[in-house]
Amino acid sequence: MRMILITLIFVLLAFTGVHAFTPEGCGTGKCTDCHSLSVEEAGGLLEKGVDKVLSVGSSEVPGLWLVEVEKAGQKFPIYLDYSKSYVIAGNVIRLQDNENITAREKARLNRVDVSKIPLEDALLVGSPQASTKAIVFTDPECPFCKRLHHELKEVVRRDSGIAFLIKLFPLERHPNAYPISKSIVCNDSLQMLEDSFEGKPVPPPLCKTDAIDENIALAAELGIQSTPTLILPDGTVLPGYKKADDLLTVLGSRNSPATAGK
Repeated sequence: MRMILITLIFVLLAFTGVHAFTPEGCGTGKCTDCHSLSVEEAGGLLEKGVDKVLSVGSSEVPGLWLVEVEKAGQKFPIYLDYSKSYVIAGNVIRLQDNENITAREKARLNRVDVSKIPLEDALLVGSPQASTKAIVFTDPECPFCKRLHHELKEVVRRDSGIAFLIKLFPLERHPNAYPISKSIVCNDSLQMLEDSFEGKPVPPPLCKTDAIDENIALAAELGIQSTPTLILPDGTVLPGYKKADDLLTVLGSRNSPATAGK
């Protein structure tokens, strides 16, 4: 009897080992065959930290759920492990290419409707015939906007199919930016913007315009709080300074380093 029991245990362990350690993991099927998480359950687990759970899905990180949430009007991703005991709310970086997965997902979640952005007051960098146009919210006294502006010009030099539409968005911390922005809009002058970036004097506005006030209100509506901020054609919002190579990549240019040689 004892031998039969030992043999049975051995068979069970052997059977379990075969299926538990297959290359696929979680047995021979998908991990979601063994694990599940609903929006309602995630909401209960995260009720003290977020206002609302928007969706739950598989993360590209093994063993983690991608949970899309909203708090204080902002949407962002967090990660919940399959044991439902741990939450990761920081940046997840993919080592293969150093891509910030969290930032990518946050940008996707907070896309804006570009059709709601009026462009009558926008300054054009590049060709009006360009098939790909991105919108840039810029402050004429912002040092990072100055740096980005040089990169924009480099992008259109390398790819004539890309252009940028610049919306003036003066920040309160730059007291002279508001009248300078008005003057630039009144004159529809890209040169005046570049003069401001270089510290050259810009004459006072010679017209009455509500464009700058409307831009400030629009930025608040879109959740834009800093400059420079880039809005891609699909509505993805990318705040901060970017190099020309990075801009070419996110805009799908054939001249980007990511597609060179392909």
